[in-house]
Amino acid sequence: MPVLRSPSVPRPLTALAAALLAALSLTLPLSPAHAAGFPARGSAHMGMGVLAHDGRHGSPAPTAVTQTEGVDVSAYQGNVAWSTLWSSGVKWAYTKATEGTYYTNPYFAQQYNGSYNVGMIRAAYHFATPDTTSGATQADYFVDHGGGWSKDGKTLPGTLDIEWNPYGAACYGKSTGAMVSWIADFLDRYKARTGRDAVIYTATSWWSQCTGDYGGFASDNPLWIARYASDAGTLPSGWSFYTMWQYTSSGPTVGDHDKFNGALDRVVALANG
Repeated sequence: MPVLRSPSVPRPLTALAAALLAALSLTLPLSPAHAAGFPARGSAHMGMGVLAHDGRHGSPAPTAVTQTEGVDVSAYQGNVAWSTLWSSGVKWAYTKATEGTYYTNPYFAQQYNGSYNVGMIRAAYHFATPDTTSGATQADYFVDHGGGWSKDGKTLPGTLDIEWNPYGAACYGKSTGAMVSWIADFLDRYKARTGRDAVIYTATSWWSQCTGDYGGFASDNPLWIARYASDAGTLPSGWSFYTMWQYTSSGPTVGDHDKFNGALDRVVALANG
């Protein structure tokens, strides 16, 4: 008696289907972060590349100049214990507001308002990604998402965090001239929107490599230098002094600690413009 069998795909067709599926899988795009092992977009924070590129060379040496302790925070720190920081002597704080035109810090309200509520002078910073959109477009995004300024004596001007690209080539694929133009585009739009000159956060080694050690911003834009050492070291061209110095990523309560180059009244003066 005949036996009924379920229909089957001929072996040549089965092999062909498997080959097609394999070929398709090779054409599906991987995200740059997944493909190259880079961190996820949005996860960058101030000083992210300092240890990897410049290393750590001691702690700040005593100085006769009065300096005022500060911190910088991002989503990396989550909800911050502001009262603990205030009690330890921290008087000012910067919070990451934005990155590129695709990210806003989900902890921004707790961090930005929390520092203000305990008595600190506060402000926001923008992590620049010059390979994604123009400087002016990112300045608008920053101002529209927490990076503005008000003359209340408690709000410092916004900071442009311009440093090593954590997602690819250090200089974001730009020539030194193109990088200078991008930074100028951001700074011009920020001032047009807020009336203030933004602070520039950077490291001397990155600035030298990626802007050709351009000195044209020094007359208007305060410098926030990144260097984990006993002193701030050689500054980028044009600046004879720093306004702020990020000196460690391993401080108490919050890792990223900074010094303002002056007493608290100078911090207030910068806030007031």
